[in-house]
Amino acid sequence: MIASKQSKEQNMNSFFNPSRPSPRPWPNRKKQTNKSAICLCSFSLLAVLFVFVFFITYSEIPKSLFSISAFSGSVQFPQCRSEILSRTLLGQRFLWYAPHSGFSNQLSEFKNAVLMAGILNRTLIVPPVLDHHAVALGSCPKFRVLSPSEIRVSVWNHSIELLRTGRYVSIADIVDISSLVSSSAVRVIDLRFFASLLCGVDLETLCSGELSEQSQAYESLKQCGYLLSGVRGNVDKCLYAVDEDCRTTVWTYRNGDSDGKLDSFQPDEKLKKKKKISYVRRRRDVYKSLGGGTEAESVAIMAFGSLFTAPYKGSELYIDFHKSSSVPEIKSLIKKVDFLPFVREIMSAGKKFASETIKAPFVCAQLRLLDGQFKNHRESTFMGLSQKLESLTIKNPGPVHVFVMTDLPESNWTGTYLGDLSNNSTNFKLHFLREQDEVVLRTQRELASAGHGQKFGSIPMSLDSIKKMQNHCSPREVSNVQLYIEEAVCSCASLGFVGTAGSTIADSVEMMRKFNACSS
Repeated sequence: MIASKQSKEQNMNSFFNPSRPSPRPWPNRKKQTNKSAICLCSFSLLAVLFVFVFFITYSEIPKSLFSISAFSGSVQFPQCRSEILSRTLLGQRFLWYAPHSGFSNQLSEFKNAVLMAGILNRTLIVPPVLDHHAVALGSCPKFRVLSPSEIRVSVWNHSIELLRTGRYVSIADIVDISSLVSSSAVRVIDLRFFASLLCGVDLETLCSGELSEQSQAYESLKQCGYLLSGVRGNVDKCLYAVDEDCRTTVWTYRNGDSDGKLDSFQPDEKLKKKKKISYVRRRRDVYKSLGGGTEAESVAIMAFGSLFTAPYKGSELYIDFHKSSSVPEIKSLIKKVDFLPFVREIMSAGKKFASETIKAPFVCAQLRLLDGQFKNHRESTFMGLSQKLESLTIKNPGPVHVFVMTDLPESNWTGTYLGDLSNNSTNFKLHFLREQDEVVLRTQRELASAGHGQKFGSIPMSLDSIKKMQNHCSPREVSNVQLYIEEAVCSCASLGFVGTAGSTIADSVEMMRKFNACSS
């Protein structure tokens, strides 16, 4: 054993000082002392460097994320005791999911979540609007995504951070879901109220942003994070964690005999070898897998990861309910979620800007130029706008009014097509919004005080809870408002719309124009 220890020490010394020869049986004591001192010094420097790097890295990790990721499994989840579940949740069954990326993607996922909740007869937990790209999924086409448990961890932590900083805004504060709720198409509950019930944290404390790591409320929220993230899998009749994602599954509903069959899109052989991928994608009926008569059906909370989907190479990346339209109730629900308008404060601001600031027929140009793939396609993006404006200048004797929504700062327009348009005041008059414009600031205040998301819920709130939500859970800050108003303005562009190919923002504007959001 002593010889083994000496061998390990020799190997360690060789690792930190590879040029050093192996020790001889009877070395010169003075030389050995010098070399040992040098080795010890090197080891000490490396140790100090390691501690320094770890400290810097650790300090950059949100403590809530670090603690949940390091979950040892010792928590017993007292929230899941049957008497607590039945008393606080009134026997209802819930569906939670993990949105991500920008607002347009989050809205798309919300629509999919409504469909999932309708099919599985569950109450949908309505999430907040996450900061742009605060949570990222990865790439479904490349089979490189966060696992469902990882993305649930990130969303839970970010939701608590939004509460702590007074920036929590429900997606129902931005998008009008009144038609869904009033028609009983789906049952909903705000995540703040749900967390208060499940975690046993008073709403006043939950929304105060003064949670101490030593407090019982902090510990309760941490336990809820462990639970809802599903880092330890399913929990008896309390949680069913859906761990299928876009790498393995395409969810369908009553789509003939496709249940269990291979999907048409699979990782190619080159990708399998390069990434060592063993995934096989199958088409699975969501109701047969998670609905009536299944293990999941009776569990109180069902937790999905991402619900993002998009068409790709003849298939859908995760959810394919297109053929479900033959089912009357789902056909009706698909129709209802096809277009969910902004709340009236946003639409009123957009219409007012169009009528009182632009004051003329105009074309809207949505130019995404900086983010992701779009920065490599500037010329093609500008080309579409150039062709549209050329045709308009022929028909219009005066200057053509153009409303521009872009992620390229005005200070960087010089040398671009936008800079040329800005300098050509004879033929074009450009309009755009700034974050500090009065219309944006006023709408932020109106949204914060309106509290639309607090008005919907399938579990009745006591008068005390309603008062606490109104007094303590209204946001001090509402972000992204400029984007929402810009989309509303673009829906009013009577001379047409030019959007960036592949942009979900462009898709959202096109949907608004299709449903005549400006005139409704």
